[in-house]
Amino acid sequence: MHFVLIADAFPPMKTSAAVQLRDLSHEFVRQGHQLTVILPDSNLKQKWTLEEQGNISLLRLKAPRTKDVSYFRRAISEYMLSYLMYRNFKSSPLAETKWNGLIWYSPTIFFGKLVKKLKALSHCNTYLILRDIFPEWAVDMGLLNRGVIYRYFKKVEKTQYFQASTIGVQTPSNIDYFNANFPEAPCSIEVLNNWLSEEVTVPCSIQLDKTPLSGRKIFAYTGNIGIAQGMDILLNLAIEFKNENSIGFVFVGRGTAVNDLRNKVSKFNLDNVLVYDEVEPAEIPDLLSQCHVGLISLDPRHSNDNIPGKFLAYMRAGLPVLASTNAGNDLEGIVRENAVGKVVTSNMVLDLKQQAEALLLEINADSDLKARCQALATGKFSTSAAVRQIVEALQK
Repeated sequence: MHFVLIADAFPPMKTSAAVQLRDLSHEFVRQGHQLTVILPDSNLKQKWTLEEQGNISLLRLKAPRTKDVSYFRRAISEYMLSYLMYRNFKSSPLAETKWNGLIWYSPTIFFGKLVKKLKALSHCNTYLILRDIFPEWAVDMGLLNRGVIYRYFKKVEKTQYFQASTIGVQTPSNIDYFNANFPEAPCSIEVLNNWLSEEVTVPCSIQLDKTPLSGRKIFAYTGNIGIAQGMDILLNLAIEFKNENSIGFVFVGRGTAVNDLRNKVSKFNLDNVLVYDEVEPAEIPDLLSQCHVGLISLDPRHSNDNIPGKFLAYMRAGLPVLASTNAGNDLEGIVRENAVGKVVTSNMVLDLKQQAEALLLEINADSDLKARCQALATGKFSTSAAVRQIVEALQK
């Protein structure tokens, strides 16, 4: 069958979303399907480019920049996204292509009108992979109030949901959100677990044995470093361990809070913390092989749950997690039920420190801990299972 996937993240981007969508795309092909990926690209001089990447057709459409820009500029660019992408799509060689199913990935929430037009061309079922419930999380973070802008975003959100035959959310609690807020939506809602495939790895440019953290038990954070991650509690944890010469922290990623993190490390003179810019995704496994604990922080103001992509990377590397989350987050249940780390929901750094110390003792005492982590990654969060689930929904 021939499917189309619409997203705003794909290699050469280095984000976890880009890696996940690359893995998903290759798995579609491995399972015998034909796949076209449609992406916005602000760097194009022409209206479109079409290339083949390992039996995947990759159509890039000229569009305004939406990454690493101000919130205002991003809002304007995303408002124009569907219109400009569809206009440029109509001039591409794929303008008359008929697909057997249409899949799109959110964030962003602004693909709804593009999906509506492409769905009408193919008369096919659609599947929304929903990883981010916006604008609710922005209200939770205090970035938005429930005024005019919020109501506009809610309209865009609703437009997106009403184009889906099926919506795949991250956790069971997300289904409750839909039942409460969009009971009239003409689609089915199901949990689609996050996924991560095995990949060829390369030596990481970061070698911790050549840094001041050499010989320490390393707590590692990889991925987006932004407002939604609530990084302050992780920095405060590092401050609590400042005089513990056997423990170190490494933060690797990109985002709006990176410079703030670096400034605070310098301000508090933390010689137990290293901060690096993001590295190539293929380097992450080697980086994590040098570490002992994977860090997760979700701002406690979140009212909806998600399972971060970094959690899967930690599990695949055999690293137990130390997580600070909002109370009742489904991640808490997964970690505790599978005994793959410690979770704190109090947002209290002393509670997090206590659990960090307990986890270090467990690492030394529990020889099966690494294997449990890896078994969870391969058993519950496989790319092959995700593709089979999406295809099954599209064929209904």
